[in-house]
Amino acid sequence: MALSTSHRQPLADEITAKLRDMIQSGEWPLQQRIPSETVLMADLGVSRGTLRESIKALAHSGMLEVRRGDGTFVRATSEISGAARRMYQDHTEEHILEVRVGLDTQAARLAARNATADDVSALRALLTRRDEAWNAADYAGWALADWGFHERVAQASGNPLLHELYVSFGDVFHKDLLNQQRRAGFVGLPHEGHGALVDAIEAHDVDAAVASVNRNLNSCAEWLRT
Repeated sequence: MALSTSHRQPLADEITAKLRDMIQSGEWPLQQRIPSETVLMADLGVSRGTLRESIKALAHSGMLEVRRGDGTFVRATSEISGAARRMYQDHTEEHILEVRVGLDTQAARLAARNATADDVSALRALLTRRDEAWNAADYAGWALADWGFHERVAQASGNPLLHELYVSFGDVFHKDLLNQQRRAGFVGLPHEGHGALVDAIEAHDVDAAVASVNRNLNSCAEWLRT
């Protein structure tokens, strides 16, 4: 029995690394279901027990989520963001917003220095998509586009670690947006904020970019206190 275990563990580690690479490379996108056990067993040439051990390890790290009867889904692109996502679930909206102040302002600051013309075009396209979704009462699409905008600013920062940390906000950010949308008086398309941030990034105006983020997050904080 001990001999079998000693041989199995390195194989499970190898398969875990392969599955991790598939997630990190984008072959398995966030929020999407991964292939079935039968398909993965055939593709990887491993037993069901070894595959399940590897999936369990990545589920424990927060990268995968096993939904009984529905399959296994990608929840994070690394152990860092997976652990962060689990921690966010145990804190309040106010705590999360306070952390976002630090990440958002730094992302805006770096994006204003490093963003390319392609980054700016992508940001404007996401704002157009967000506006169209809101006006069509497609609130799920609106929240997804809004989150995509913030995530793209973090990507434009040029700092992959900051981007990875920001991606970990995805689930709670999306859920909070939809919760806020259901509250009476919520305005999904504020006149200032996102557009001003893109203008500042395009102009490489660091101070204006940070000021825009601070205005937006202060507005969010006031909304949460009402």
